[in-house]
Amino acid sequence: MTGEDRKVLAGTLAGTTIEWYDFFIYAQAAGLVFGPLFLAPLNERAPGLATLVSLATIGVSFLFRPLGAVLAGRFGDRLGRKRMLVLTLVLMGAATTAIGLLPTYGSIGVAAPIALVLLRVAQGFSAGGEWGGAALLAVEHAPRDRRGWWGAFPQIGVPIGLILATGVLWVMSTVTTPEGFRAWGWRVPFLLSLVLIVIGYLVRRAVEESPVFEELRRRARTSSAPLRDLFRHHSRNVLLTALIFVANNAAGYLLIAYFIGYGTTTLGLPRSSVLLATVAGSAGWLVFTLYGGALSDRIGRVRTFQLGYALVFVWMIPLFLLMETRDIRLFTVAVVVLSVGLGLSYGPMSALYAEMFPGPVRYSGAAIGYALGAILGGAFAPTIAQALVQGTGSALSVGAYIMALCVISLAAVTAVKEPKGADLGLPGPPRA
Repeated sequence: MTGEDRKVLAGTLAGTTIEWYDFFIYAQAAGLVFGPLFLAPLNERAPGLATLVSLATIGVSFLFRPLGAVLAGRFGDRLGRKRMLVLTLVLMGAATTAIGLLPTYGSIGVAAPIALVLLRVAQGFSAGGEWGGAALLAVEHAPRDRRGWWGAFPQIGVPIGLILATGVLWVMSTVTTPEGFRAWGWRVPFLLSLVLIVIGYLVRRAVEESPVFEELRRRARTSSAPLRDLFRHHSRNVLLTALIFVANNAAGYLLIAYFIGYGTTTLGLPRSSVLLATVAGSAGWLVFTLYGGALSDRIGRVRTFQLGYALVFVWMIPLFLLMETRDIRLFTVAVVVLSVGLGLSYGPMSALYAEMFPGPVRYSGAAIGYALGAILGGAFAPTIAQALVQGTGSALSVGAYIMALCVISLAAVTAVKEPKGADLGLPGPPRA
């Protein structure tokens, strides 16, 4: 592996890690403190409803991810992957830092939740454009027989970002009293984003543009209207990529956002212990995401996805049965085993999506499919899970919900003709 190869992998990994750290800090704070701080009147009357509304603000950002994907995809397919990655990183960092400085309902009234939602929208817009560019930059630099492995590096930015977010929250909840954490401790992880953004910006600026995109531009093969061309000729693949992601994203957001609140509020487990269990699950997710990418280089993208979703499906009911023992050790086992299926159904995604679309519309196709899948899957998964538990009185209903999504995603990936090793460039002479 050359020095430039390492720069590419470091650039895609550093950027996605920071982006998802920012994104997850919000998701976890929504389950812990945003209800009483930004929805104070509602929290006084109905704390459960305030938590439900707070978790719903996580999903609001997902509604704007397709817009970010459309714009980043359009300009990423015309101007290059690298420029869009730098822009989305800066936007995410600015929004996250602003949340850390935001006055609460007690200071500015109803303007506080409105401003919080608007900043979450900015995070969603940025996240919608981030993933496609990072995934393509890695895969389009990769050797043909190592695309799954290379493409897994931007993917592990998700569990690493989750580990960082959870770890910082754990430190702050440990070194502060509950009152101190609610008063100011929760702000520190948001403000730390400013330092991380500077580091990520410098790393990404040093990465070379994708050689596949440079070849497309040299041969005048970039599209002047990638969105129109995408939906005219590749709408089926856009739909399939969205459905493939649904179950993974929903199950992932249970680990990211729901299990922390469920473990502390519903099960009565210590917050610090639940946060450490989430870190353990995230570490497993990281390892098996890398393994899933490498495995897909050997047995194919489709088969690796099928294996991952089968594991998530069969583990859903045992997962909640273990959690409901209220034993933190079994709680940890539950989330770590879940991470195996999550990793196998996430690691090959960059390579699979890149190989499903031709070069001139690849950024648009991958980014839009990913963003739509996030809306259908993870956008309101924590809210749906909370509502199911409140409505049925049993967390097993959440397991059944994820199992149904696994069936959908498994059917979608099975409908894809194995694309491993597809040509990512455009053979033939340049256009006159």
